[in-house]
Amino acid sequence: MHVGEAQCLARDLVNEPGGALTPEAFAQVAVEVAERENLQITVMDADDIAAAGLGGVMGVNRGSTHPARFLVLTYEPHAPRGTLALVGKGITFDSGGLSIKPGEAMMSMKMDMGGAAAVLGAMSAMAAVGVKARVHGYIPLTDNMLGGDATRPGDVLTIRNGTTVEVLNTDAEGRLVLADALSLACEDTPDAIIDLATLTGAVDVALGPFIAGLMGNDQAWIDQVRDAAHSVGERVWQLPLPDDYRPWIESDVADLRNISKVRSAGSITAGLFLSAFVTEGTAWAHLDIASTAWSGESRGLDVSGGTGYGVRTLLELARTFRRPG
Repeated sequence: MHVGEAQCLARDLVNEPGGALTPEAFAQVAVEVAERENLQITVMDADDIAAAGLGGVMGVNRGSTHPARFLVLTYEPHAPRGTLALVGKGITFDSGGLSIKPGEAMMSMKMDMGGAAAVLGAMSAMAAVGVKARVHGYIPLTDNMLGGDATRPGDVLTIRNGTTVEVLNTDAEGRLVLADALSLACEDTPDAIIDLATLTGAVDVALGPFIAGLMGNDQAWIDQVRDAAHSVGERVWQLPLPDDYRPWIESDVADLRNISKVRSAGSITAGLFLSAFVTEGTAWAHLDIASTAWSGESRGLDVSGGTGYGVRTLLELARTFRRPG
């Protein structure tokens, strides 16, 4: 029952229109969940985000009239057996920014916070399923709009960890906010990190509507994620992160560029980008849920709209968590 309620929470959040579920509104839901479930929560407002040097979040938020939020939630059991970090992409609506999406591609973009919804849903049920590990949840929240001072192609952003990023396509915004979130998560020195993100259309081309792309830097940790997902019926498939693809995301004017120099391997190059913000020696896995977080009319699933994909995997992963290595 508790797992189902957590998944339904995530589904409800994904289904809420982007004009209603603003970053502030999502943060209020998170505060209510934290109070009900005895979680610790920190809500960073725009001033806090600027003071923390979260340049990716600030850059994406520049075109919006709704200020960004950044949430950090903590579940703290008695005598915790290790520390797990969950990171969820929280783009509450994605127009594409100045690199605007076609109208048809924008219709379902209220779902671009599916990763954030999955993290909050999972955090809501940690105690109920008996998780023995400490769990932190990191949720960057902003929409991606076209206001008068929106980030322009060619702008350079500085991420929390000091890495500079040349923004060449403002519709590749999720990786920018995740870069900040992964940097913050690493600073808290967890035993392992997993992020969930509706990150690339390429994952749908590669794996279709029912399988998420799984990547990471530690095979033992990837195996834990895969086993947890399979045990709860959420399908994943591991994709590689080859070092010889890394030059495709190198910039001539910054450390990195936010889109690849080539059209192929879009999900992999996005994963390589994220890996640059994970501290060496920290076990990390990435789930690209762009095709699994939302069910359109042609998907053939029992649900329409938000699926709540990832909640069950995260809860099982936290329940059975073992320190990698």
